[in-house]
Amino acid sequence: MDPLQLPIRKYQKEIIASVRANPVTVVIGETGSGKTTQISQILEEAGFASSGVIGVTQPRRVAAVTVARRVASEKKVELGQEVGYAVRFEDRTSRRTCIKYLTDGTLLRECLEDSELSRYSVLVLDEAHERSLNTDILFGLLKDLVLRRHRPLKLVVTSATLDGEKFSAYFGSCPVFHVPGRTFPVDVIHSLEDHTQEYLAAAVDTAVDIHCNHPAGDILLFLTGQAEIDKAVRQLNDAVRSLPPSTCGDLIVLPIYAALPPEMQARVFAPAPAGCRRCIVATNIAETSVTVDGVVYVVDSGMVKQKEYNPRTGMDSLGVTPISRVQATQRAGRAGRTRAGTCFRLYTKKFFEREMPDTTAPEIQRTSLVAAVLYLKSLPLSIDVLAFDFLDPPAAESLQDALRQLYVLDAIDVDGNVTAKGKAMSLLPLDPSLARALLAAKELGCLHQMMTVAAMLSPESSVFVGGKGPEQLVAGDRQGQQQQQQQVVGGRSGPAGISDQGRALLKELMADGLGDHILLLRLYEAWEQAGQSIEWCRDIGVDGRSMRFARDIRQQLERIIGPDGGGLEPGGGGGGGGGRQRQQHDGQQPPAGRQQQLQGSGGGAERQREGGGRERVPSSGGSGRQREGERGGREEVRAKRDRDQRGDTGSTGTGPGSRGSRESGKRPRRGFSDAATVDALRKAIVIGFANRLARRMPMHNGYRTLGESSTLAQLHPSCARVAADEEGLLPEWLVYHELVSTGKVFLSKVCPMRADWVQAILPRLENIDVNRLSGGKTREQALAVAEAKAAGTAVADAQRAVAAERRNTDGAVAAARARYLARKAAGKGGR
Repeated sequence: MDPLQLPIRKYQKEIIASVRANPVTVVIGETGSGKTTQISQILEEAGFASSGVIGVTQPRRVAAVTVARRVASEKKVELGQEVGYAVRFEDRTSRRTCIKYLTDGTLLRECLEDSELSRYSVLVLDEAHERSLNTDILFGLLKDLVLRRHRPLKLVVTSATLDGEKFSAYFGSCPVFHVPGRTFPVDVIHSLEDHTQEYLAAAVDTAVDIHCNHPAGDILLFLTGQAEIDKAVRQLNDAVRSLPPSTCGDLIVLPIYAALPPEMQARVFAPAPAGCRRCIVATNIAETSVTVDGVVYVVDSGMVKQKEYNPRTGMDSLGVTPISRVQATQRAGRAGRTRAGTCFRLYTKKFFEREMPDTTAPEIQRTSLVAAVLYLKSLPLSIDVLAFDFLDPPAAESLQDALRQLYVLDAIDVDGNVTAKGKAMSLLPLDPSLARALLAAKELGCLHQMMTVAAMLSPESSVFVGGKGPEQLVAGDRQGQQQQQQQVVGGRSGPAGISDQGRALLKELMADGLGDHILLLRLYEAWEQAGQSIEWCRDIGVDGRSMRFARDIRQQLERIIGPDGGGLEPGGGGGGGGGRQRQQHDGQQPPAGRQQQLQGSGGGAERQREGGGRERVPSSGGSGRQREGERGGREEVRAKRDRDQRGDTGSTGTGPGSRGSRESGKRPRRGFSDAATVDALRKAIVIGFANRLARRMPMHNGYRTLGESSTLAQLHPSCARVAADEEGLLPEWLVYHELVSTGKVFLSKVCPMRADWVQAILPRLENIDVNRLSGGKTREQALAVAEAKAAGTAVADAQRAVAAERRNTDGAVAAARARYLARKAAGKGGR
């Protein structure tokens, strides 16, 4: 369809007039209205780009890139010239760019360097209904900025589904436009049975049935995350291959989710060959952010993977939950973009009407706010985070939890001011704990190793296939070893098992029993030694795509940080234009600043919104971690534990080539980090994860977390091997990457720590005054002020009383004197 015929074009005069006359305009454009691609062009045609760039934010990287390509194609210009995009680690714009699509996190990064956002004339916040954490922060910042900036800045808030009255009230009674969509009728079919427990199998069966028994038209299947989607892709391909050739035609099965490489994402938008049907298996990224033409059938599982954070316990709970009715309506609408379609809901009408929530809670009310608070405090705006103007304020305890954690990480001081370390942390596109660990690693001489660990923690799901942990793979059955298959998508290693050689190598990589972080380092080093081979990944049970993703993240971190770590200092010279790989079209240098995403490396924040992609791992015993080193013997383990408790640093070598023995005297394999470097790395990790410490119980292997609310937990079955002593007791102190609840409470991704390292950190965990950290008064200060005020009031009252008494006395004396003089005068007159 001609873009000029899209419904929103009928309202362009009214929209232009509103944007000119008002600081803020809200546009509610239904699916198919053209709001995402056309509003920026309408404003550019009206001349708004003459005074600055028209920026359009998207919650997801995929959407920012694909929409920019679409708009460039419509305008018949080269991508990166008049139309460009900027996302985490990549800036495809030039000085000629007048329409710029970018993630909400990228705009927040730009705000760190230029709090006035002076390069923009108009900012369009698209997909506002998703209420991402970054977008909610932008609401508060831009609400203030449009009023105080000397040169006018116009704000347009757009969405397919939005509470117009609420947003209008928040933005000072701004005008709201409703634009109808361009959709065809959609027949919604609810399941007669509730399939919410076995929705994956039901979704695959439904898609195969559509392919075999329904007329032509592509299929869009909604699932919850990467691991689930990859599994469904395998099952769909297997199911279609098993059908007789005469039963149905060819089916091309394609996944789409945020962590998918761009070249694989692009395949989704290419039309199917003649005679073929496509089946797109997607997360909720395809609800509104990405539009796939040709979809006639939607299969809606009714579920989404969502992370909930409890600030009292510091615990993340990742689970599959029902979508909202608003989301269900959005999903169904995808079947009616090009012609009449059908939506197959794998849940009953009763479930839709009575059990699904109306809307999804904003991300800001269900996620950790550590990175967000650090960001707000790093802005040159003197923001009081407890009084920040949020559209829907988070719980006060969530903000207080963030302040405590930032203080423990030395990102803010006792008065809540951002420290030099905190400023440097805010410039890195990483979780604050990983950013702090990188700062410590630079000081301790293990920066490159810490970059590797940070990158290996970036993939959405485990680097090991099938959702299993390394101990589980080593202990796997022999039958699984014989069933290795390469996954059909992207050369990804299959989930069935590992070879004998791979099992031996994986066992060797864990021999020193130093947990997950060190195993991830060793794994990456071994992968590089193997030439980054896909066959090596398959043999050892590692996901090759996740390894390549980690490699790319590591390279980007190197670009940000620089060869000498200079990028870790505020204003440091670091890594090439702030670490974003800029594709220049005009020979100009990129603007200064690290315009990175607010949360999480590897697009973590974006992926969390569409589901973490991690499958639940059932609880099982931890005996594998509690065994002693199979080659080292009890004496070796006891000696190692004694050294750790004493704090000795002397060791003679470790690594995959040493069979886990620090007394063996063997040199580590070439290319592997030695024992001293690994110790330095562990120390950097404990400094960075000082807010995630756990101590073993005296007589058993349960752990209690440290902090405001202590929680009893055990090691997750997917953890790497942690060496135990001769009594089977695990190390006294651990750092954990996540505290998760899947029925039981588990520590996930752990690293044992020496007691003396921990003792140096413990004082910072005590006597934290949150009121003072927020920039307010301490309790003692508040009491002193109150007492002084009360005392001052008492003094003033006393002074007033004395003055009144003096006035009364003076008046009485004057009256008595007057009477005396009157009597005296009367007496003289009588004589």
